[in-house]
Amino acid sequence: MPKHALSRFNRSHKLGVAGVAAAGAAALIFAAVPGADADQGKTQATAIENVKPVAFSAVGTAARAQQATIAKQADASAAKGKAEAAAAAKQAAAKKAAAKKAAAEKAAKAKAAAAAKAKAEKERKAKQAASRSAVRTAVPAAAPKPAVKTYPNNLDGWIRESLHVMAQKGIPGSYNGIYRNIIRESSGNPMAINLWDINAQNGIPSKGLLQVIDPTFKTYHVAGTSWNIYDPVANITAACNYAADKYGSMDNVNSAY
Repeated sequence: MPKHALSRFNRSHKLGVAGVAAAGAAALIFAAVPGADADQGKTQATAIENVKPVAFSAVGTAARAQQATIAKQADASAAKGKAEAAAAAKQAAAKKAAAKKAAAEKAAKAKAAAAAKAKAEKERKAKQAASRSAVRTAVPAAAPKPAVKTYPNNLDGWIRESLHVMAQKGIPGSYNGIYRNIIRESSGNPMAINLWDINAQNGIPSKGLLQVIDPTFKTYHVAGTSWNIYDPVANITAACNYAADKYGSMDNVNSAY
């Protein structure tokens, strides 16, 4: 057989040829041994018949198939482990994200509650302040009393004080009209009394700055003044009240009235 033809045989072919060669060699040896008896020939023939090619190729294919199966099982196991690790990592990440979200929501709720509490407290204080302000507005501080006006204790002061009272009561009259009649009636003496005219003869003499009799003084007395007929302010005010009723004003009186 050409050399190049032998080289094309695979391992299985080569092992088969080797087996055949070995059987042929054994036959040749048996034929070459002289004096071999029949039993020896049988034994050797049986041995030669039992010589068979070794199935190396079948064993190698089975081994490769087993190795491929093992490799495939290892790859599947690795893929499964990798998938399980990835699923576990994903589950852990999801759990961590859920915990983070829950913490954020809890913090947001706490912040909102704190803000609502602060707002309520602010509104309460504002309402309280407004209430206090309303109370202060509803009950204003007592206005200071005006200073009591004082007048000198003389004819000028008596006339001016009487005019102040008359203005409050709506009684007409002027400073000049009052002064003119006082000078004619009493010369400005608040204790003057007429003991000789008809009134005196009737037992009711004229008294004071404007010579008023007791019945007239009592009838035309002005509230807020003294009930003493000799009091200058009370006497002037009562006389002006009487003159306003009878003559329109003390300014219209130019003689005994």
